[in-house]
Amino acid sequence: MALARQDYIAPWWTYWLHNFPHLNLNFQPVDNTFRPEEWSYQQSLIFLACVAAVGLGFSLVVLAVYLSCLCCCRKEEEEETKRPDSCCVTWAAVITGLVICSAVGVGFYGNSETNDGVYQLTYSLYNANQTVSGIDNLVSDSLNSMQVGLEEHLARLDEIFSTRGDYGQTLRFMRQMADNIIQQLITLPNISKAKVDLATVAEQTAFVEYYRWLTYLLLLILDLVICLAACAGLAKQSRWLLILIMVFGVLTLILSWVSLGAGTATAVGTSDFCVSPDKFIVNNTREFLSADIAHYYLYCTQSLSNPFQQSLTTFQRSLTTMQIQVQGLLQFSLSIFPTAERDLLGIQRLLNSTEFNLHQLTALLDCRSLHKDYLDALLGVCYDGVEGLLYLCLFSLLTASAFCAMLCAVPRAWTLIASRERDYDDIDEEDPFNPQARRMAYNPNRSHIHSFCSYSSSLGSQTSLHPPPPATSSATTSEYMNQSMLFGGNPRYENVPLIGRGSPPPSYSPSMRTTYLSMTDAQIRHFGNDFQI
Repeated sequence: MALARQDYIAPWWTYWLHNFPHLNLNFQPVDNTFRPEEWSYQQSLIFLACVAAVGLGFSLVVLAVYLSCLCCCRKEEEEETKRPDSCCVTWAAVITGLVICSAVGVGFYGNSETNDGVYQLTYSLYNANQTVSGIDNLVSDSLNSMQVGLEEHLARLDEIFSTRGDYGQTLRFMRQMADNIIQQLITLPNISKAKVDLATVAEQTAFVEYYRWLTYLLLLILDLVICLAACAGLAKQSRWLLILIMVFGVLTLILSWVSLGAGTATAVGTSDFCVSPDKFIVNNTREFLSADIAHYYLYCTQSLSNPFQQSLTTFQRSLTTMQIQVQGLLQFSLSIFPTAERDLLGIQRLLNSTEFNLHQLTALLDCRSLHKDYLDALLGVCYDGVEGLLYLCLFSLLTASAFCAMLCAVPRAWTLIASRERDYDDIDEEDPFNPQARRMAYNPNRSHIHSFCSYSSSLGSQTSLHPPPPATSSATTSEYMNQSMLFGGNPRYENVPLIGRGSPPPSYSPSMRTTYLSMTDAQIRHFGNDFQI
C-alpha cells in the first residue's frame, strides 16, 4: 500500500514572487492563480515584462542626456590648464569591471541551477510517461487477450464440446468471467491522453530549455569579452576599441533588460504554479481522471484508498475462476475429446500471461511511483528552477547597471585620450629643452649639428661651420660619441653647444667649462664669439 506522503512545501521565494502585483495592460488587478490559458493572466505576465522595458527606456534616456551634457556643456580647456583628472574614469572602470565579473559569476550559477531544475522536471516527466505508457500497454494487451485470443479458443472448444452440455456450460461460464475482466479493464481511466500530454510537455520543455541555456551562455561570454575589451581599450588608449565597446555595450544593455523582463515573468508565472500545483493539475485532468484518482496520486497517503482496488480484485477473482475451470477441463475432458488439449493449453497460457500482466498492472497503478516523480518534478522546478531564475534576474540587473555606468565612462575616457594627444601635439620639437630634441642631438645624421672637435677641418668665418655633403664629411659617428663622452653625458647639462640656433645659452658642466677655457686663438677665431663665457 501507499506510504506516508513526503510533504511538499513551497519555498519562501515562490510566495514572495507570487505576491507580486498582477495587473493587466489596463492597470487593473488580476487574480494571481496560475491560469496560463486565460488572456487576463497572460497580460499580467506581459505587464511584468514591460516593467523591464520601462527600465531599458529609462537607461537609454539617462545615457542620451549624459552624452548630450558631455558634448554640449563641456568647457574648453586652455593651454595653461591642468590635464583632466583620470581618477574618476579609472575608479569607474575598476568598479564596473568588478561588478560585471561578479554578475557573470552569479549568472553562471543561476544558469546551471535553472538547467538542473528543468532537467529534473523533464526526467520526472519521462519517468511518469514511461509508467503511464506501461499501464496503457498492459491494459491493451490484456483486453486483446480476452477479446481476441480467448474468444478464438472458446469458439473452437464450442465445436469440440458441442455434444456435451456440461462442458458447454463451463465454456459459457468462462465467457462470463472474461466479460467481467474486460469490463474492469474498460472502467480503468483512459490514460492514453495523459501519455501524449506528458510526452509532449517533456519534449517541448527540453527543447526550450536547451536554447534558453545556450542563449544565456552566449550572453555571459559576451559580457566577459566586452569587459576584457574595455580593459584593453583603456590600457592601450585605443579609440577603435572604445567604439566597439560603445556599440556592443548598448547591445548588451538592451539584451540585459530583455533577459530581466523575460526572467521575471517566467519566475512569477512558475511561482504561481508552485504555490498551489495540486489545484492546477486536478482542474486540468478532470476530462480523463476523476477527482479521487487525481488526489490519490497527488497526495498518496494512508488515508486514501486505492481507487483501482475493487477493479483489480474482481480481475483477480475472475482470472482465478477461469484458471480453475480450465484445469478441470484438462483433467476430465481430454480422455473423451483429445483434440481439445491444444485449445485448453492455449487458454491456460493466455490466462497465465494475463495474470502476469495483472501483477505488473497492480504495481504500476500504485501511487508511490507516480507520486515520487511528481515530487521530483516539483522540487526541480520550484526549488532549483525558480532559484536559478532569481539569480539570472540578479545577473541581468547587475549587468544592465554596470554597462550603463560603462557607457557613461567611455566618452570621458575618449576625452582624456584626446586631451593627452593634444598635449603631445603642442610640444615644439625645436625647443632645446624638449627631451625629444635633446635626444635628437645624438643623431649623427642631423647635418646642422657641427662638432667643435672637427674645427681643424675648416678654418674660417662662421658661415664655414656648415658641413659639406655627407659623402665628404669628416664628422664621423665616433667623433660624436667621443664628444658625448668628453662632456660627461650628465643629463643636467647640455652635451652639445647650441651654435647658431638662436636659442638661450646652454648650461655647461665643469668639465665643459674647462675645455672651453683652454681653447686656442685659432679655435676662437673659427667659432667666433659663440663660446665666450
